[in-house]
Amino acid sequence: MSEGLGKGLRITIVAAGIAALAACATPAPPPPPTPPPPPAQVVVIPPRPLPPVGAVDHMTIPAHGMDGRYLTVNTGISSAQTLWNLRSGLNVAALNCQGIEHAAMVDNYKILLNRHSRELARANTALATEFRKEHGSSFRNVQDSYMTRVYNYFALPTTMPQFCDVALEVSREVAQLAPGGLEQYSVGALPRLEAVFEGFFRTYEQYRVDLAAWDSRYGASVYAAYGPGYQAAAQPVVQLDAQYRQAASGGGIEPTDPPASGPVDSSRNPN
Repeated sequence: MSEGLGKGLRITIVAAGIAALAACATPAPPPPPTPPPPPAQVVVIPPRPLPPVGAVDHMTIPAHGMDGRYLTVNTGISSAQTLWNLRSGLNVAALNCQGIEHAAMVDNYKILLNRHSRELARANTALATEFRKEHGSSFRNVQDSYMTRVYNYFALPTTMPQFCDVALEVSREVAQLAPGGLEQYSVGALPRLEAVFEGFFRTYEQYRVDLAAWDSRYGASVYAAYGPGYQAAAQPVVQLDAQYRQAASGGGIEPTDPPASGPVDSSRNPN
């Protein structure tokens, strides 16, 4: 019986020792807290692209020819028409460029009409012959319609600031030309006026590319958030040959300027 008592006592002592050791051991650390969810990603949506320099949406610009250049009223024309279109562009500038920095335009244009009147008259006669040969008895209406487009082309409002600057430079050079040199000069000068419009057309085409990319990336989410009212109502299509003419007193194209041919009258101001 004493032997059984001893065994029980030893078991009790061992158990007590294990319990003491367990009490002295370092407790396990608590589990780490659950990390918070990552913050929601903020998407910064840039403003929707706008048409350049005050142009409107859905504006019609000229198509590209086989050489990649724009097909405009100044494409593929004769030397006589080149001279006449240069005169027409400077006419538009003299009437529309009203800033003090362009004050010399009118006087320079008068010099063009007076000093080069004979060459202008020859070009005028040559153009009548060209249009009559191509269009027969109805040539005058065709010629007048074409020249109306030429005037309106040069009067495109979105290009006017830069156009006035380039036209002023050209008018100063024309004012220094000796009589008889206008047609040859026009071959290089008209493309300088044309470059203003080509630059605008390229800018407008890039705007279309940027607008399509914006709509593809952001359009669906923006319209879903703000509804269809986010986009302003579509503006009317604007053709480049839209009627921009105004009375000269209003700063536009003088309606009494002969649109195509007829005697060159240098006494009119400034036409």
